[in-house]
Amino acid sequence: MKSFAKILKYAASYKKYGFINIFCNILSIIFELLSLILFIPLLNLLFNQETEVVTVEPTFSLTKEFAADYFNFTMQQYIVDNDKASMLLFVCVVVGIFTLLKNVFRYAALYYISVLRTGVVKDLRKKIHKKTLELPLSYYSEQRKGDIMARMTSDVQEVEWSILNSLELMFREPIAVILYVTTLIIMNAELTIFAMILLPTSGLIIGQLGKSLRRSSTKVQEMVGQILSSIEETLGGLRIIKAFNAENHIRNKFENINERHTKLTLKMARKKDAAAPISEFLGITVMLVLVYYGGNLVLENIELTDNITEKSSNFSGSEFMAYIILFARLLTPVKAFSTAYAIVLKGAASADRLEEVLQAKNDITDIENPKEVNEFSKEITYKNVQFSYDKTTVLDNINITIQKGKTIALVGESGGGKSTFADLLPRFYDIKNGAILIDDTNIKEISLKNLRGLMGIVTQESILFNDTIANNISLGTENVTKEQIIEAAKIANAHNFIMEMENGYETNIGDRGGKLSGGQRQRISIARAVLKNPPILILDEATSALDTESERLVQDALTKLMKNRTSIVIAHRLSTVQHADEILVLQKGKIVERGTHTELLKQAGVYKKLSDLQSFAS
Repeated sequence: MKSFAKILKYAASYKKYGFINIFCNILSIIFELLSLILFIPLLNLLFNQETEVVTVEPTFSLTKEFAADYFNFTMQQYIVDNDKASMLLFVCVVVGIFTLLKNVFRYAALYYISVLRTGVVKDLRKKIHKKTLELPLSYYSEQRKGDIMARMTSDVQEVEWSILNSLELMFREPIAVILYVTTLIIMNAELTIFAMILLPTSGLIIGQLGKSLRRSSTKVQEMVGQILSSIEETLGGLRIIKAFNAENHIRNKFENINERHTKLTLKMARKKDAAAPISEFLGITVMLVLVYYGGNLVLENIELTDNITEKSSNFSGSEFMAYIILFARLLTPVKAFSTAYAIVLKGAASADRLEEVLQAKNDITDIENPKEVNEFSKEITYKNVQFSYDKTTVLDNINITIQKGKTIALVGESGGGKSTFADLLPRFYDIKNGAILIDDTNIKEISLKNLRGLMGIVTQESILFNDTIANNISLGTENVTKEQIIEAAKIANAHNFIMEMENGYETNIGDRGGKLSGGQRQRISIARAVLKNPPILILDEATSALDTESERLVQDALTKLMKNRTSIVIAHRLSTVQHADEILVLQKGKIVERGTHTELLKQAGVYKKLSDLQSFAS
């Protein structure tokens, strides 16, 4: 039931549709039962079996005898007024009406469960997508992208399939079982008790099969994540794969994963496929035992009736045939319930994987009642800042004050902590010790939306989306005009090449801007930062992907843009930061040198060595 609860909790917002479904299913099952029970007098009529003559309308009571006597009384009155052929027609019409009503309510039940199912899947996808946007970058550095994609696609699909096939069954079949068993007890309690002793055996076998199916399902879903990760890496690295003739290596790696997935899927499919024939065989076995036992009761009753004129029981042949029909119908919901249980266990495995994402801890959140800071007026302060990934220290005891309007450049060897220094300011990561202040306010006290609204960021790798150029430039900036977008593109030296494209600013640039060159992608990213017009700029090698001419033009535009703005510039080429107000040289997470370009050259330290190396390389 815990597994079912995991699936059911997603449906809480649509519970009214669940209740309507249950109500319609109850009516559907009742009409189905009534149409089957009517076969008892129909069989009596067809085989000329004498029924007890009831000439006086019986007094109402909740007993089997009252139902039988009342029906016999009604039927006999009808036969007196008409004939047996008319009675046969009457019963057939009533059975037809009941069957029609059964199917009308059955459709209504399915109609409302569909509303529940589609609504749950919509909400689940929305929650997962919302969570992926909320989780910090550190979460994704520890997870495979393909696995996250698998959870958002195949796992959600598995939960949808589980809801479609199990919720309706889990709502309907228990009700059907209860009503059928109640009817069977009324017809013959002794035979029903005997049957109920046999049925749990098949249930236990199917239950064990379902648990095994869940374990296999979990492994299969994990393998789907690995397959998607492999595909994502292949598509993202095709240029390198081809350049290094690594096709065979990548192909073998994928085929190994695919082979393991195939074996697990085949194993799971065999278990799933075994559930139906096993349950059917067990059901038929129970049925045969029941026919033998119940048939003996009927034969014994006939023998006693012939010899003694007094029946040992009221269980006639026609009642037994109707009983067998009802019991055969009972096996259908029991079998469906067993199948639904297996599906629930399989869906619960996917629900567990989704819950891992939905319940993932997000440490980078707003405090209660955060401050609304929309302006930057004085300075940014890094005070005794320390940060580490796991046990690896990336920044150690960083202290610096950046005055408004100043440009600070970060240089040093790769892995020295330059990007981390910049990433801590918009709280992509949170520091372990110390504090970062904006105008004497700790950034943890400022709402994330306001904090990041103060900043414009251009990364070393251009991050663009499969959309138009205009929408990529205006990303995150509301209520902008076409003229403002064009002006930003001109400052970033992007307007000319945009106008040369087929649809200008409405040109779709493809996945990750694949239709543009590296330099063009970078200039679109710069135009995005220009349009936002923030008081704080973070430039992570913003000109690294440009050719010499474009770099000169864009660098000039950026210099104008950074005027009277606070800028943090991460640079590998020292020529791009020679005019910075202060240069910080980071080495193994510490500031080892600081000063202007001229001052650092005079110190003849780390910066001088970096400058000499780049001069030699050029």
